[in-house]
Amino acid sequence: MSIPVLDLADALQPGAPRSAEVAAQLRAAAMASGFFYVRRHGLPAGLIERQFGLARRLLEDVPLSTRTALAMHHSPTMRGYELMGAQTLDLAARPDVKESFYCGSAYPDDHPYVRAGYQTYGGNQWPPQVPEAPAVCEAYIQALLGLSRRLMQLLALSLALPEDFFDATSASPMLTLRMIRYPAHPEDADADTYGAGAHTDWGAITILAQDGHGGLEVRMPDGRWVAAVPIADCLVVNLGDMIPRWTNDLYHSNPHRVRNVHSNGRPRYSIPFFYEPDYLARIEAVPGTVAPGEAPRHEPCTAGEHLRQMYARTYTLKPSAGDPS
Repeated sequence: MSIPVLDLADALQPGAPRSAEVAAQLRAAAMASGFFYVRRHGLPAGLIERQFGLARRLLEDVPLSTRTALAMHHSPTMRGYELMGAQTLDLAARPDVKESFYCGSAYPDDHPYVRAGYQTYGGNQWPPQVPEAPAVCEAYIQALLGLSRRLMQLLALSLALPEDFFDATSASPMLTLRMIRYPAHPEDADADTYGAGAHTDWGAITILAQDGHGGLEVRMPDGRWVAAVPIADCLVVNLGDMIPRWTNDLYHSNPHRVRNVHSNGRPRYSIPFFYEPDYLARIEAVPGTVAPGEAPRHEPCTAGEHLRQMYARTYTLKPSAGDPS
């Protein structure tokens, strides 16, 4: 079993001629590993290259003292710099060997979710050395938001639902962009050391741009770990934990991990974009996924409740003001 490649040509707009074909391919991938590549996805190569350049500036050129002053624990929205070893995605392993910079869409201060203090809504932290960062990241976020919304429409079609079934859940989505730097894997690392320990993603859809070094591995349904090797002009997409909740476990959110062991001692960069629906969107089994007479496998919840629980698990957070979870 391998990770399939979905060609989005003629399927990027509602009603496009290949929508049903691509939706069927998405369904097969979602019922297997929950991972797939997308090519001809509509994002200009220059946009992605610019984002990698910005990631390197933020995580190499900005002094460590400045980055540390922008640590994400200073931010009520959990945005800013993540220190090396600050996160442990696999609780049975050692702290992750990576550092990163988090940001999100710039919702205005008068947005009701910002005023309520909901997780992920609010301002970003930026170093003064990179004044172009806000505009560059917002442009990338908006481009990935468009692709995410289209993937959710294809996902709806794959479930024999109306193409616009999930559109209403995207009124004010939770959007997180993360620029990650993995140093070379330590030479003396033991078997419990990873760049990112085995984990599933928390939200709905993750869209990953990775450099050419590789290192991402996906656990397949049979238990094997398969390398998600970089493919030119392709992005990696995986389904997060909200999708099994929405589909009553018909679709999967499979574990994945990272070890930077193929870069000849150089750092590995990856840029995941996490799409989560509106904070108050209800996550419950959609029509057609629960057999007559059976109960759903998951309790309903809001998207915000689910995401807050996941942050608390790996960052040991306390509930923020205004958070109903």
